[in-house]
Amino acid sequence: MPRNVEEPPPSRPAYFWWLLANALAACFAVISWFVCLDVFGHPEVARNYAILRKLGRIPVLKAYSLNEIPNGNSFAPKELYSGYMRHEGAELAKLNSLLLRNYLTNFDRPLLLTYIEGDYQVERSRKLGVGDFLNPGIVVRAQALVKPDDFTKPMPYPVFIEYVFPTAEDSYAAAFKPGDILEVKKSPNCAVVVHVAKIMHEDQPGLLLTAIPILYEKYHLGDIGSFAIEPPTELRPEKGFPVWKD
Repeated sequence: MPRNVEEPPPSRPAYFWWLLANALAACFAVISWFVCLDVFGHPEVARNYAILRKLGRIPVLKAYSLNEIPNGNSFAPKELYSGYMRHEGAELAKLNSLLLRNYLTNFDRPLLLTYIEGDYQVERSRKLGVGDFLNPGIVVRAQALVKPDDFTKPMPYPVFIEYVFPTAEDSYAAAFKPGDILEVKKSPNCAVVVHVAKIMHEDQPGLLLTAIPILYEKYHLGDIGSFAIEPPTELRPEKGFPVWKD
């Protein structure tokens, strides 16, 4: 009897493998492009910043002078409270991402750029170390003082700041005494908000704002002396904010 001989499967044409290789290369190029856009466009993400550090491409912070300061809004404690307290959950997280991105990218696209103003009473201070967002430097925590009216002395207000000074002269941390008053103005301080946190203070909701000055000149402490504010070169976004985690 004649045997049934199975025909061999048809071989793929040579151009099939060529098309497959090009399709895979195109997919890889598109994926690489999107990954690069994400890494370079979002340095505020700790993972991305670590990659940029390994590549030697971390953003270098600009040393601003007074006439180069980017335009932004300046708000007193009451305005800061009403403006930031409305943010919740994912919206607040997105806001903090944008604020930190502003700072890390030298305000190339200064969205929501805000300078703090007002009088703040010092609660505590310390040197910054390797466990913080930047070092060397000083951080001062203080509470806003607001006059209820023109005939009343300033009273504590539920807005707190962490004033972060990038400086090599961190021994001046001891010069900020509890009870001292920080008078903060857009000019000459230029302290920008980089993080917003909600806290409870004496059973009422409050704000804790982390602010960093971007005018790199001398900070004067009256008769005590002054110290130089300098652009930080070593940043650690993975340490996060607030500086005081309590």
